[in-house]
Amino acid sequence: MKKIHVTKCGSFLVVFLSLLLLNGCKPSTPINANLESVSITTPEMIKQMEEAVKNEKEIVSYGLPDDWANWKESWEQFTRKYNLVHHDTDMSSAEEIQKFKAERNNPKADVGDIGIQFAPIAVSEGVTMPYKNSYWNEIPNWAKHPDGHWVAWYTGTMSIAVNKNLVPNIPRTFKDLLKPEYKGKIAFGDPRQAANANWAIFAANFAMGGDETNVQPGLDFFRKLAESGNLIPVEPSAANIEKGEAPIVINWDFLTLAQRDRLKDKIPLEVIIPEDGTVIGAYVSIINKWAPHPNAAKLWQEFVFSDQGQINLAKGYARPIRKVDLPPDVAAKLLPESAYKSARAITDWDAFEKSAKKIAEEWSKIIQLMGR
Repeated sequence: MKKIHVTKCGSFLVVFLSLLLLNGCKPSTPINANLESVSITTPEMIKQMEEAVKNEKEIVSYGLPDDWANWKESWEQFTRKYNLVHHDTDMSSAEEIQKFKAERNNPKADVGDIGIQFAPIAVSEGVTMPYKNSYWNEIPNWAKHPDGHWVAWYTGTMSIAVNKNLVPNIPRTFKDLLKPEYKGKIAFGDPRQAANANWAIFAANFAMGGDETNVQPGLDFFRKLAESGNLIPVEPSAANIEKGEAPIVINWDFLTLAQRDRLKDKIPLEVIIPEDGTVIGAYVSIINKWAPHPNAAKLWQEFVFSDQGQINLAKGYARPIRKVDLPPDVAAKLLPESAYKSARAITDWDAFEKSAKKIAEEWSKIIQLMGR
């Protein structure tokens, strides 16, 4: 298990900013600055790929392990459909981009799964193959590159999870978390190291009236939480929730919903999407520009964006990017669509970069208020 809360959160700002701040705060020189675009895939194109993939025999991925987002079921169905062998190496978003580039003269991987904040870096590094799957027009504009160099296939939204055994009055908004009754109850990690904590600040920032260009309202909010004693330096992990050391956590909904169900026989955990505002994050599909099995790579994207592929993601608590009809038992795993009225996506990634840097610079002052 990895991604946002484990491997992909490790030294998040160090990795993210080191990539973004090369060459005077600009991405490193791209291999190919002239981006190629493609047309949307047609049924006839899919038939041609299905014929060609018979000669490819395998598909290799980076960062798509079986135990994340129910990828195991999707890989089993996909490889059975096309008689392929699948190999994955788990790694962070930054590592995927670096490996694609380093191996370009002897490419190994076909596809990757990276955090959306890394998508502009992948494009600027020139490591992506453009592809517009046949579901392209059903995908929101914010969730795809206009020329097809990346596309989001599932999302997560910052949520608040509450152990009802320890917190009788459930907070419904970020503003509620400032109430004295939550003193010593809000577990929070270090946003300089954990992507989920960094995104939580952006979520609160939206709730407090800020945006990507101005993260100060979010920082001020967390400063108040720390000053009040409500915020405690405890990682929002399932283990800490189970031990009662994290009565309230702020984390991705696909993590908190999974924790809710895993712990249901031990702890009554309620998951809330803050009503005053929060942030949507996403993971995106990229195809290696030098993919040794390009037809398999493209057909993999077709499969994941199909109804079945999107349902498989929902089974793993990820919210599908397409609006598909979920079976009742799968829909029951997720919160209703109406709960997400306050959620919004990041759209200005240049501003996000600058704000992430400010969070890193300011967080040491907030740590001191928590007694670290």
